[in-house]
Amino acid sequence: MDIKLMDLGRLLHRPASPTVFAGPSQVRAYWEGLRNGKDLPDRAQLDPRGLGGVLDRVFLAERIAKGLVQVRIAGSALTEAAGMDLRGLPLSCLFASGARADLAVALEPVAAGHCIAELDLAANRGGAGVVARLLLLPLTDGPNRGLVLGCLGHAKGVLGPGLKFSILRRQEERLAPIAPPSAPEQPARKTPHLTLVHSR
Repeated sequence: MDIKLMDLGRLLHRPASPTVFAGPSQVRAYWEGLRNGKDLPDRAQLDPRGLGGVLDRVFLAERIAKGLVQVRIAGSALTEAAGMDLRGLPLSCLFASGARADLAVALEPVAAGHCIAELDLAANRGGAGVVARLLLLPLTDGPNRGLVLGCLGHAKGVLGPGLKFSILRRQEERLAPIAPPSAPEQPARKTPHLTLVHSR
């Protein structure tokens, strides 16, 4: 095959394909299945069997203040990343202090039910570049909003006590508001014929 020098240069400088981490895409597909094109899924709909194989990377968090969520349930990968049980702790404890404001900006619209967010993360171990990906999905809790279903996909050897993430990239996907069901059309009312009656 004859490859010209210019074509070879294009091949060598082609951007690398994005890193794929196990977990986020499966959790996103499960969430979309629960949503089924309708309003946000509810916490009561979650079934661990639907997240088989990635449960260790999954967590459920609740909004407790603007841009701040507290972890209610966390898989073993999150526990390993924190070096402790994350339940009752803010998700921000996994992040370097300089990244927490950006994390809050990403979390607030997700907890409000307005969008999905995906964060590419660097860390203080594992080498330069993206070493993990954090997916954040909104959930309802009965009539209330404010829950976040998350998944942390990570490179091998990254997790461990003392880990702190920083955010390299944030991508948001706005959710179209769900229109309320339209009321059934009422049959047109017929105007009754009026008869004028004279009485004396």
